[in-house]
Amino acid sequence: STDGGRNLSLDSIPMGLPMSDPTAWATAMNNLGMAPMGMTGQPLLPDFDPALGMMTGIPPINPMMPGLGIVPPPIPPDMPAVKEIIHCKSCTLFPPNPHLPPPATRERPPGCKTVFVGGLPENGTEQIIMEVFEQCGEVIAIRKSKKNFCHIRFAEEFMVDKALYLSGYRIRLGSSTDKKDTGRLHVDFAQARDDLYEWECKQRMLAREERHRRRLAEERFRPPSPPPVVHYSDHECSVVAEKLKDDTKFSEAIQTLLTWIERGEVNRRTANNFYSMIQSANSHIRRLVNEKAAHEKEMEEAKEKFKLALSGILVQFEQIVAVYHSASKQKAWDHFTKAQRKNISVWCKQAEEIRNIHNDELMGIRREEEMEMSDEEIEDPSEMKETEESALVSQVEALKEENDSLRWQLDAYRNEVELLKQEQGKATRDEDTTKEQQMKLLQQALQGMQKHLLKVQEEYKKREAELEKVKEDKLKIETLLENLKEQESSTSRVCACSQEKECPVDKMLSTSPVKSEREVLLVGIISTFLHVHPFGASIEYICSYLQRLDSKICTAEVEVLMTRLQNTFRQELSGVGASLEKRWKFCGFDGLKMT
Repeated sequence: STDGGRNLSLDSIPMGLPMSDPTAWATAMNNLGMAPMGMTGQPLLPDFDPALGMMTGIPPINPMMPGLGIVPPPIPPDMPAVKEIIHCKSCTLFPPNPHLPPPATRERPPGCKTVFVGGLPENGTEQIIMEVFEQCGEVIAIRKSKKNFCHIRFAEEFMVDKALYLSGYRIRLGSSTDKKDTGRLHVDFAQARDDLYEWECKQRMLAREERHRRRLAEERFRPPSPPPVVHYSDHECSVVAEKLKDDTKFSEAIQTLLTWIERGEVNRRTANNFYSMIQSANSHIRRLVNEKAAHEKEMEEAKEKFKLALSGILVQFEQIVAVYHSASKQKAWDHFTKAQRKNISVWCKQAEEIRNIHNDELMGIRREEEMEMSDEEIEDPSEMKETEESALVSQVEALKEENDSLRWQLDAYRNEVELLKQEQGKATRDEDTTKEQQMKLLQQALQGMQKHLLKVQEEYKKREAELEKVKEDKLKIETLLENLKEQESSTSRVCACSQEKECPVDKMLSTSPVKSEREVLLVGIISTFLHVHPFGASIEYICSYLQRLDSKICTAEVEVLMTRLQNTFRQELSGVGASLEKRWKFCGFDGLKMT
């Protein structure tokens, strides 16, 4: 039969080793997955486990399985691989020398199912190649070249590993010894587009599955969406208005109100209802302020408790430190051993450090309280003016709010009037009289509101005029303060001049243009600066240089000093037209010749 021709029976296996070698025979039988038997029929390995013969997790191999003589199953890494002669129907495969190194292979491409087979006999056909390699697994395609190599594509990736087992074998067609009928097989990984495409498709499928699992996990841990907001109606409006007055349900109701306003539910018919709900939301601010005040009160009480507790702890620390100090005196200190003295001194240092830390903390709390008290007690007149201005501004803002509220009420009344006009045609004649009365009443109310509006606007204008007067008074006071400061400075200068006149040495100094040692220093620095700048420099540039040395120097003082020293400094105009600029130059050398 064909299976008998292809497969290898036990009698037809030509062993490369003599039968008298029991270890080689045991290795060959173990490669076949069978319990090794000796010549007498006794097992060579009494503890042999067929399930552990080739691969873990694979049942024991039957010696009659197809392809057993062609490609043995994988061998465990701890067992030396022994390759045998393989007989096929039309060719024979001889194993390579076991002492040679294993054949080199390239890096395995991702998803590789194609192998390169080189070293084929020149007379080899596709049928012979199929006969040899179909035992490794299902062959999808063979692409044979005119030269002695081909590419074989298998159905699965693990079949490539079986085909690589044949790398290094010598092949012989039939019993011929001709060169064209022999060759040495070289099997290696091949890079094929189809393999890469299938591998990428598989990776994309795995990525999709992973994204799907991740999405399911995110949806499982995602918080539930908030409940949908009900649509506006008169009944729901009344319910929300009641909830706005309840502290426990306020947050839910205010969210519903916000959603309705954003949806555009406010119109002429519903404007009054929405205004009342907004008013109740505004009244909730007072409750929040009271709640905040209660929390602040609790925080102050907690601070006081903490301060009292900290002071008690400090008292105890002082007592402990006093104990350590008394123990370190000579009366008691001489009776302790060296180790005890060392421990007592270390404990004393630690206690003093902790006490100092707590004492600093308590002093910091007291300083903060004193700062707060001092900030409350000290009130400058400028702050009083600012408080008055802020009070006026707050009054103006309150009037603006009243004005806006009155306008909203007017709009609401107008809306009601328009609604009444629309409903007027539908009502009967009897109802017309009552509606006319209502219209008259509404018109009277409108007139009253308009009068009140005019009064409010007049008050608003008066308040603005008062605000402007206050601002003008403030400016006048500021100018008066500046004048007073200037008068004080002038009087101080006059006093200084009078004192200088009294002493004779000062008389001599007053005749010279330089009046003090400071001015002498300034003259020297300015002369050095202008000597470096031969084309001159503006007064601002000179003052910016001097202010780096002393920030109290002003431009007026420097300019007056330089104008007094006409033989040392000279002012010139440079530039044309709009770019005219006054520059000071150093002329001390020329002035020395003149004098």
